[in-house]
Amino acid sequence: MTRQPSSRTCFCCGRQNEISLKMTWYNDVENNKVRSTVTIPEHFNGYPGIVHGGVLAAVLDETAGRAIMLDGDFNNLMVTLNLQVTYRRPTPTETPLEVTGWVIRQTALRAQVAGEIRLPDGTVTAECTAVVVKPPAEITDRWDPERPFWRVYDD
Repeated sequence: MTRQPSSRTCFCCGRQNEISLKMTWYNDVENNKVRSTVTIPEHFNGYPGIVHGGVLAAVLDETAGRAIMLDGDFNNLMVTLNLQVTYRRPTPTETPLEVTGWVIRQTALRAQVAGEIRLPDGTVTAECTAVVVKPPAEITDRWDPERPFWRVYDD
């Protein structure tokens, strides 16, 4: 599986962000999914022992959105227009979680994507669907100073 790039400052993947989850995603082309494993620390709880729903939404948003890069075009970045999250059951902190994302349909300018979070026993705790869109140049031009830092990092 091909490893996807990370950034310096992102909440989910930022390698130089001290509060980042330091997630890493892999393109599972054979199954048309992007995959990651993450253990969310207790300090991101909503209630003791339970991951805050906003943190889960961020993880799902990032993972589902990264599915558009399954073709290996790691500069094909889109932003979320709409995100719908369904929480199936509480997601525990300090537990390895498998997160997957996939494309439902895609054009050059937008895509419908989905994702889910599973416990080690395979139980789905949260899932999402989202619409992501190609942002206008006035947005992407602001990303130019960070582009050299959008890469695959050695861990």
